[in-house]
Amino acid sequence: MDTIAEKIADINGAINDVVWGAPALILLVGTGVLMTILTRGFQFTHFAHTMKETVGSLFRKKDILKSKDKQSISQFQALCTALSATIGTGNIAGIAYAITMGGTGAVFWMWVAAIFGMMTNYSENVLGIFFRRRNAKGEWSGGAMYYLRDGLGDKKGMKHVGKVLAVLFSVFAIFASFGIGNMGQVASIKESVLNVFDFTGDAVTDGLIIGGVIAVVAALVILGGLNRIARANERIVPFMAGFFIIGSIVIIGMHADMILPAFASIFRNAFRMESVAGGVGGALIKQAITWGFKRGVFSNEAGLGSSVMVHSASNVREPVTQGLWGIFEVFFDTIIVCTLTALLILTSGIVDLDTGASISGATKLGLATEAFTNSFGMFGGIFIAIAVTLFAFSTVLGWSYYGTKAWEFLFGTKATTVYKFIFLAVIIAGSVLNADLVIDLSDTFNGLMAIPNLIGVLTLSGTVMAITNNYRKRHFKGDTAVKPMLSHFPDIQAEQEAGLAEDMAE
Repeated sequence: MDTIAEKIADINGAINDVVWGAPALILLVGTGVLMTILTRGFQFTHFAHTMKETVGSLFRKKDILKSKDKQSISQFQALCTALSATIGTGNIAGIAYAITMGGTGAVFWMWVAAIFGMMTNYSENVLGIFFRRRNAKGEWSGGAMYYLRDGLGDKKGMKHVGKVLAVLFSVFAIFASFGIGNMGQVASIKESVLNVFDFTGDAVTDGLIIGGVIAVVAALVILGGLNRIARANERIVPFMAGFFIIGSIVIIGMHADMILPAFASIFRNAFRMESVAGGVGGALIKQAITWGFKRGVFSNEAGLGSSVMVHSASNVREPVTQGLWGIFEVFFDTIIVCTLTALLILTSGIVDLDTGASISGATKLGLATEAFTNSFGMFGGIFIAIAVTLFAFSTVLGWSYYGTKAWEFLFGTKATTVYKFIFLAVIIAGSVLNADLVIDLSDTFNGLMAIPNLIGVLTLSGTVMAITNNYRKRHFKGDTAVKPMLSHFPDIQAEQEAGLAEDMAE
């Protein structure tokens, strides 16, 4: 049995090296660069507009917080559910690992990747809204599988290619949901809890207790469908993000004299040859690089096509509006949360600012925990345990929805209950088994998701440009004669146009 597992691990390792290798990373970053060029630097030129129409609209527009359509969720709920999957342990342990593997310069390359990732996420969300359809329950269903099948598939000679890529994306998403979105998160929760509390002393029993609690609480939410998941996440995400941000700012403030040296270290080491090779490992190129990229810095998931599945369920009518939320999602997840994690580590004196090496030898979650315990004592350990538990549990909820939508695309709406029970069973399994191989396998599937998704984004980049230019003419140039581009499908276009006119009349 061990031999079989070893062979599987070897094969997966070889595939993983390709999936997360230089060509794939160039494709990921290159897509963001291309979409930035094609949209004329939309994330820069319209950043103020993006902030105004996302967080700035929370208290101006009623439908931002609550959807009138019971078959959809609000834009804020869509954002929170997307963030629930992206703001995970990678924002804590992953950033620590990126720094120790790639040096402090990794943080700079993380920022670069995020800046271009904003436009990848924007493009995914625009396409997600434009190609979404309603399922048998009347709920919105969208994502890479739909714009691959109905967008790419509509191009001459690409019908079968679009369908095959859509199926592959869905299969990859399902397998990724069991590892990255489930077992990996459960393992993090168990580790953080047992670091603070000693239950029975027996690993299996402790695992079953923790896994059982997670599974029961998750079942109460997951089995209630998207609306219950969205309601849970709109409460959990703002609290957990605020909880972690405040704690990080307090620690950084306690070491205020180290803020400037930390930034100096980031910029200085970003352009050293050895740091570029490893620091981009925080964001883009080469292998040692890759670990920091896939375990931490790539926490915003731009390019994977995952979060677009929940963004497509929003009550929004304009594709570009949801694209703006995609830009904000990456900005908040990486530029704000990940940067705070990096600064609390770099200012706490627990790593060498010249090399990024851990002084105590601690890595990943242990290094982040050290930053908190050094500042808050035993309460620091409790703080990080709570933060990790919230981050990881919300990720479980978010990925359960992604897996459900992928399963629905393959087997139909009625079959999704089967997936949900399998997902809950995997939580229990992940709490007692050594899930390293499963997590590594799902990490490969996670990367494989990006390939068909980015093929879809690139081949449909002209559609993204057309929709963006259409939005510019109507909203920035005031051209009322231009007909809005809201959907690929005439029936939904007419429905959304009528709704848009109704919204403007209110």
